Amino acid sequence: MKIFFLITLSVLLSKCSPASDTVNPTPKPTPPVAVNEVDFWLTKGNQTVNLQKQTSILAFGTTYNNYATIEVDDSQTFQSIDGFGYTLTGGSAQVINLLNTQKRQELLQELFGANGNSIAISYLRISIGASDMNATPFTYDDLPSGQTDMNLDNFSLAPDKTDLIPMLKEIVAINPKIKIMATPWSPPVWMKDNANFIGGSLKSEYYGIYAQYFVKYIQKMKAEGITIDAITPQNEPLHPGNNPSMLMLASQQADFIKNNLGPAFQAANLTTKIVAYDHNCNKPEYPIAVLNDSGAYPFVDGSAFHLYEGDISALSTVHNAFPNKNLYFTEQYTSSTGSFEGDLKWHVKNVVIGSMRNWSKTALEWNLANNASFGPNTPGGCTTCKGALTINSSDNFTRNVGYYIIAHASKFVPAGSVRIASTISGNLNNVAFKTPSGKNVLIVENDGSNAEIFNVKYNGNWVTTSLESGSVGTFIW
Repeated sequence: MKIFFLITLSVLLSKCSPASDTVNPTPKPTPPVAVNEVDFWLTKGNQTVNLQKQTSILAFGTTYNNYATIEVDDSQTFQSIDGFGYTLTGGSAQVINLLNTQKRQELLQELFGANGNSIAISYLRISIGASDMNATPFTYDDLPSGQTDMNLDNFSLAPDKTDLIPMLKEIVAINPKIKIMATPWSPPVWMKDNANFIGGSLKSEYYGIYAQYFVKYIQKMKAEGITIDAITPQNEPLHPGNNPSMLMLASQQADFIKNNLGPAFQAANLTTKIVAYDHNCNKPEYPIAVLNDSGAYPFVDGSAFHLYEGDISALSTVHNAFPNKNLYFTEQYTSSTGSFEGDLKWHVKNVVIGSMRNWSKTALEWNLANNASFGPNTPGGCTTCKGALTINSSDNFTRNVGYYIIAHASKFVPAGSVRIASTISGNLNNVAFKTPSGKNVLIVENDGSNAEIFNVKYNGNWVTTSLESGSVGTFIW
């Protein structure tokens, strides 16, 4: 009985003991919060996602898996980058100017600004005189038939002072560092052997005067506050069927550069670069012939390419022949009959990734903007060239596939970035860069027919992510 009482008392006392006398269980450790280390921007070929930042957490680790791996190596460096962008044709400027003042200013900030909502275009190509994406052909020294202007007294930028030049001034105010390449589709017709905007060749007796035409153009644009960083002597010199256009063979271009254009720039103390060729990848022998000319070579900064024919590897062919000369990819259009997914895949694979992996300093799509009828264009000019933007009305525009093709690079890879090494794995085409601020940028395009899970490996660690078929991702860390 005594034993039972003591046990009962002991139990009661234990129940009445203050809480401070109890032994607390060991607390469970709080799991670490995953911190995102890689920003991931995505565009899907089916257009359900267009240049959107993803919310998934991507953190580097070392957990093994069997997925394909893209390894980025910033110890291997290649060419520096001048920029990504478009050709701002006269027609582009004309239709963008149809937007009301507020909408136009918002658009220009979105295209060229430095804020987080901008795609930060850093390079533009423009035409010297009209391209085929102007309403009518013109040059800066047009005369009645039979007349000439040996001193270029009639030279005037007036045809571009309504739309193009005022817009360029706005763009330069937004981004003073933007680089501009300028290209003629035709010289004044009185200099040509057929006296026509379409085709023909530059008469040899006008080589010197035409060189002064370039000098005058660069000087007068500078007076407008617009610096021309580079020129090419002729757009598509082997395609004389466009309106405007001109045939200029490699031997003629080398002759013009070494005896006229180069010396004229030198005499005028111009630092504007002279870039040869500016046509398709199927004729690398053209820029090689120009650069093989010992007289032209010192004046030529490099070569420019399009990809309507040939293979993008032609740029490396020229680079291997002349590793000290630069390369530029300057034009590729998206067609009014093309699909978003097909164009996104092909252009990112070839124009952006392909040109960069083959030493180009620029990747430029063709027309920045046009109207819903794919105009304006000259009679005989391109009627199926779809702008990166379609201007629908004074307060409405559409972002087309060309916008996203370039934005996946321009928004994240500023001028002054350097291409670094990255491995190709299967259908995952890619290119990598180191930016001036020290960030790494990797652009990946899934060219296959299935979704792919893959690793992005850097400095011995990796993140695991995925892309659907036909999708493009830009990764930044």
